[in-house]
Amino acid sequence: MEQRSAYIILNMIEGLGPVSVRRLVDVLGSPKAILEADREALMEARGVGEKLALKIITQRDSLNAEEEIEKAAEINARIITLIDDEYPAALKTIHDPPMVLYILGQILPEDEKAIGIVGSRATSHYGLTAADRLAYQLGKTGFTVISGLARGTDTAAHSGALKGGGRTIAVLGGALDCLYPPENAELAQKISKSGAVVSEYPMGRKADRMTFPYRNRIISGMSMGVLVTESAIKGGSMHSADAAMEQGRTVFALPGRIDTPGARGPHMLIKNGAKLVERIDDILEEYEFLIPPEERAIPQDKVAARPDVPLSEEESKVVDALWQEPLDIDSLARKVEMKSHELSSLLLGLEMKRVIRMLPGRRIELAEDLKLGFIN
Repeated sequence: MEQRSAYIILNMIEGLGPVSVRRLVDVLGSPKAILEADREALMEARGVGEKLALKIITQRDSLNAEEEIEKAAEINARIITLIDDEYPAALKTIHDPPMVLYILGQILPEDEKAIGIVGSRATSHYGLTAADRLAYQLGKTGFTVISGLARGTDTAAHSGALKGGGRTIAVLGGALDCLYPPENAELAQKISKSGAVVSEYPMGRKADRMTFPYRNRIISGMSMGVLVTESAIKGGSMHSADAAMEQGRTVFALPGRIDTPGARGPHMLIKNGAKLVERIDDILEEYEFLIPPEERAIPQDKVAARPDVPLSEEESKVVDALWQEPLDIDSLARKVEMKSHELSSLLLGLEMKRVIRMLPGRRIELAEDLKLGFIN
């Protein structure tokens, strides 16, 4: 049995993690030797007791690496291991790198220049807009955007990177053939054509409350830095921030409104030393050795076409008021301190200029290109 196959089998053994495998390799010499050792030999590794040794012995003979490779191939995926050249170099440096990665798509050398974007699933309009806009701009400047394909922030981050023509990588909390959430299946296919969908879990392994936090170390491990857009103090995104700090990655945080629950996590990170992000330059400045200042601006010929619309002072106030979230007409009027009939006339003009769009229930939001930051 070759060492690649041994790693694939070891990864399929329930209860056996990458740290224990590393300790076993240190004692026994190779992953292949783990599959041939008796109970006493296995128990010589630190942290491997009789219970884990018996799990290895009872499961290893029933597992087949070639069958697992074939299962992955049925969905056009492949498996790489720690000893393969394609395995991300940055991921090898963390404390507990995955033994194997199941990949749908491609991981390329340029993906080493990556930023992770994470946040709440139940995020605000402001959080979604920020994730979309920053991912779009990161894609335009040559960064790969890494996230977890979950609802909310993750979806916005992947979508923004794709809209910007950039690369993006989705790290799943379950197997590739147990995609979650199911409504992101189409997005996953798009990602696989402009990056990769990645999992460390064997085929058939469904996501659960334990797998999601554990996969966060891969998002941060493959990234140069991680941006947290919105999160409760004990939210899952904070686990990603903790993992990033432990791995020596830069942590970025998006400030929010003080009365927004999702702002509490990022604000705590900022208090503890995370870099506050208001615009794309706040991220790019951290990596000026990769992107000189003169090259940081998004080339204008790469920006989606939009008429150059000059705004009056009153119109600019309306745009600023709508930046964080859509508002109904009455709330907007109070915020910009205008009378309703004056505002209605102003909104009609902005709608004709394609700066805003009207939503059901007399609500107003910014047009998509404004939300992507084409107007400041």
